[in-house]
Amino acid sequence: MNKLLKILWTVFKVLFVVVFVLFVVYFWNLDQKVLGWLYTQVNRIHDRKNVDIKF
Repeated sequence: MNKLLKILWTVFKVLFVVVFVLFVVYFWNLDQKVLGWLYTQVNRIHDRKNVDIKF
C-alpha cells in the first residue's frame, strides 16, 4: 500500500508541474513572444530590407 501511495504521489507531482508550466506559458503568452522573437531573428538573417514585426 505504501508503494502505491508513493507512485500516486509521484504521478500527482508530475501532473501538477505539467499543468503549472502550461498555465504559465498560456497566461504570459510566452509561445507567441518566443515565436515573434524567432521570426524577427530569421528575418534579420535572410532579408535585406528593414522589417519591423510587432505582435
